[in-house]
Amino acid sequence: MNYTQTLEYIHSLGNFSRPAGLCRISAAAKALGSPQKNFYSVHIAGTNGKGSVSVMLANIFKEAGFKTGLFISPYIIDFRERIQINGEFISENDLVRYAEMVRSTGMDLSEFEFITAAAFLYFSDKKCDVVIAETGLGGRLDATNILESPVTVITKIGLDHSAVLGNTVEKIAAEKCGIIKESRVTVSSYDQPEGTLRVIEGAADRLVIPDKSQLYVISCDESGSTFLYKGKKYEICLTGKHQIENALTVIETAANSGFEISYETVAKALKETFFPARAEIICKKPLVLLDGAHNPDGAKALAGILSRYAGRVTAVIGMMRDKDSSGVLASTLPFCKSAVAVTVENMPRSLKAEELAEKAEKYCPCLTADSYRDAIEKSYSLAGGEPVFVFGSLYLAGGIREQLKMFYKNLK
Repeated sequence: MNYTQTLEYIHSLGNFSRPAGLCRISAAAKALGSPQKNFYSVHIAGTNGKGSVSVMLANIFKEAGFKTGLFISPYIIDFRERIQINGEFISENDLVRYAEMVRSTGMDLSEFEFITAAAFLYFSDKKCDVVIAETGLGGRLDATNILESPVTVITKIGLDHSAVLGNTVEKIAAEKCGIIKESRVTVSSYDQPEGTLRVIEGAADRLVIPDKSQLYVISCDESGSTFLYKGKKYEICLTGKHQIENALTVIETAANSGFEISYETVAKALKETFFPARAEIICKKPLVLLDGAHNPDGAKALAGILSRYAGRVTAVIGMMRDKDSSGVLASTLPFCKSAVAVTVENMPRSLKAEELAEKAEKYCPCLTADSYRDAIEKSYSLAGGEPVFVFGSLYLAGGIREQLKMFYKNLK
């Protein structure tokens, strides 16, 4: 198969047609020689922030001189973004090659199980020193949980994927904490719901939580944040106060990883970390911001940025129908003067633009758009030079990102 055929095959596998469990991925890994045992790993679960934490950590280990693998999902720019070494996407040829190796096991794998097996084999063959691995969904039964990681990380937990993981934060936390192994270090974000923190404390033998009393925020705006933690200065370019919380989780994870990593290395890596569609500034004048917020907690984090422009923002929104769209809209649209709803393209799970617009009308006037291009043009017209925020789904962010960039580039 060529690259296009390989992607078509992977996508054809689906993710929810098989019973949840680790038996299939465990059997596939065993057939491939148990590659997950051949590298040090940091395993990350959570509802929000795990992608940002993963990328920051990978950048730190890379900056420290380690050959560093990164496994994340979903992707924004390119499918190969999910499997990286030292910031470089897996090549098309390598993806084809490792996919064929996984196929040769004859195992009936889901799409996520398949790409997890391919990624771990790739990292093993390329002799990675460290692999930063983000869970796909949950933790306990997630395909990545064949890892025996010395360090696990639990980022901010909230209500998402409730039909699969449970309808309370405590139940969801229990599933996420399924990645925690005995006698290992666990690092948790400091701003966890009270019930959630009790679950994490019960699961972890050695729990580390950043000391919020040691945090002093110097600045936090669209260009990023500058802060002091335990008396040392850090800068991040990722936008939003929530990214400071993520950065503290990363700092403590690096400090408790068992590796000697200097402050200078951590500070430099954090300052240089970029992650698309995480409060990403597409254009500064006018301000155009793209974010993948798709659940209530993510929306609350985004609202912290929106609140600075209350009554001035035009939103472009697109969401999946299995997400809490009402919760997301309730947190964000009260800060907006207008909105444009669009159906997320090439996603059968998307809410139709008309249905989303009807929900949005409770908070501000909302138009519908027939396409991403139409949504961009209508939001530009409605904004009148004021800020435009695009959010509601990582799938929307990935699909609209290049069109947004090109539209505003051509205005100059």
